Amino acid sequence: MSDSSFDLEPRHKPYISIVIGSFNRFKMIRLCIQAVRDELSGKALEIIVIDGGSTDGTLQWLLEQKDVITIVQHNRGEWLGKKIQRKPWAYFMNLGFRAASGKFVCMLSDDSLIVPGAINNGLDLFEERLSLGERLGAVAFYFRDYPLRKKYAVAVNVGNLYVNHGIFLKQALEESGYCDENYHFYFSDTDLVLKIKDHGYTCIPSPKSFVEHYFEATPELRAANNDAKKVEDRLRLIEKWKGRAYPENNYKNYLKHVGYWDYHPEEYIDESGTIERLMRAYHD
Repeated sequence: MSDSSFDLEPRHKPYISIVIGSFNRFKMIRLCIQAVRDELSGKALEIIVIDGGSTDGTLQWLLEQKDVITIVQHNRGEWLGKKIQRKPWAYFMNLGFRAASGKFVCMLSDDSLIVPGAINNGLDLFEERLSLGERLGAVAFYFRDYPLRKKYAVAVNVGNLYVNHGIFLKQALEESGYCDENYHFYFSDTDLVLKIKDHGYTCIPSPKSFVEHYFEATPELRAANNDAKKVEDRLRLIEKWKGRAYPENNYKNYLKHVGYWDYHPEEYIDESGTIERLMRAYHD
């Protein structure tokens, strides 16, 4: 698909699609979306939010935002006398990925906030590498799970960089078949990048793109994804990609330590106070 298929300025065909999964983080997702609006002002943009059936006012607010495409996928509670069967992360993210019509797709979390310049710097890097003929499929942003980690890093699993927050080429998502929905919750993002790489694309970090992720936001949601499922998902990842994404003789090592953080080479300090704004939004 040629670049002429997309509008660089706001008209019809968006240049970039922002995809955000959300559930009951009213204060934080408003901040997240406004930061995206500010960052990409003047660009052909679409914002897609997949809401899991929020009950804290998030859903009502989203439906009032005329620049937001809201997909409601009720993922909790009961309906018609039966408990709703929980769908995995990959299922509801695929709803957003498939709906996205931009040349690029940026994946963010509702409990995260971009440091100013993050998306634009990632786009500039993406376009530069594509112009050089690189078959680039994904760009990872540096982030930190504050206050668990004070330094910014990208994540590496089974020896491969993957995208936790960052930008995908929509064409690469399409060719790779989007997310594998057989994972409960964990490692779907790792698997997605491995699928993209399996189709001949590369994945690189963006050294000028930073994201703050507030790890302590709504811990009850994280607790719902229990350790047994995490172990099952990790085994699925390791088994599926043995001999493909990594040498088979590393199998036992990855059973013990599936990945690591690759920290930013510089001691980056965000002078704009992004993490403080994110924490205030949660605690106010």
